[in-house]
Amino acid sequence: MTAMAPARTEPDLSFLLDHTSHVLRTRMAAALDEVGLTPRMHCVLVHALEEERTQVQLAEIGDMDKTTMVVTVDALEKAGLAERRPSATDRRARIIAVTEAGAAVAVESTRIVDRVHADALASLPGPDRAVLLRVLGLLAEGDLGTPSESPRPARRARQ
Repeated sequence: MTAMAPARTEPDLSFLLDHTSHVLRTRMAAALDEVGLTPRMHCVLVHALEEERTQVQLAEIGDMDKTTMVVTVDALEKAGLAERRPSATDRRARIIAVTEAGAAVAVESTRIVDRVHADALASLPGPDRAVLLRVLGLLAEGDLGTPSESPRPARRARQ
């Protein structure tokens, strides 16, 4: 550090959130690879099982662009875990239907996700875990719930 660098008086929240998020994503990707899924594939399977949803709706839930969603569903179809079908309520729309094999994989991948989350929180004492999750929830639903409009938007980390 040079003498010209400003002294930090507060913790770097951006670094803390970004670093821990990156480490959690890498652990999640490695763990889900055990069942042949990516985090995006897991997201699509789980949310497609909840109710009849279109590819567009699932892309919104998973914060994926159209191209990424198409590639993800193509991979799920190739693996025999999901298929595109006409919607029962809107014949113009196509939904993502999870196969029986996909539903079984989703059960296992959910166990994996829960394990990775539990492992990540295990280093904190119990009361601190509850506080962290509560406060992060407040931030995600409140002040940090919506990205700011910007002429040069921040790029999101690759998933």
